[in-house]
Amino acid sequence: MMRAESMGGQRYRASYGRYLEDFTVGDIYEHRPGRTITESDNIQFSLLTMNFHPMHCDAAHAAKSEFGQLLVNSGLTVAIVLGMSVNDVSGKAIANLGWKEIKLTGPVFCGDTLYAESEVLDKRESKSRPTQGIVTVHTRAFKQDGSPVMDFVRTALIAKRGHGTGD
Repeated sequence: MMRAESMGGQRYRASYGRYLEDFTVGDIYEHRPGRTITESDNIQFSLLTMNFHPMHCDAAHAAKSEFGQLLVNSGLTVAIVLGMSVNDVSGKAIANLGWKEIKLTGPVFCGDTLYAESEVLDKRESKSRPTQGIVTVHTRAFKQDGSPVMDFVRTALIAKRGHGTGD
């Protein structure tokens, strides 16, 4: 969530993310813009992470598979969807506390555009950190045609208003 906060007079500063107080259980954030994944993205990520599986980098091999084409590396898909959610979910986070139940529910191919949304499942104050709280969200990702490709639950430690690093 990008917005501008007044610094006084006619001066404004961009503000990125949400404070703990800005989350409400049940809210759904649609993460935009979407992200189209290119063949270059897929090859570079696969090689960077030393994942040389032929389904990600050998088009001739992938053409013989049930998919008939290269699959986007699922690590890249997770990273992109997570990144898409930062603006709304963890822009004010002190730390990510974990991901669970990561489900890859559909194939992603080069040229697909991903969209994502996150629903706030839980919000509570930290028991050991009085200026922070814990937020849990369920993030879902879809391709351009609306077909689901992934979902996961993520928990983050979020600053309260007036206690973030940019305050």
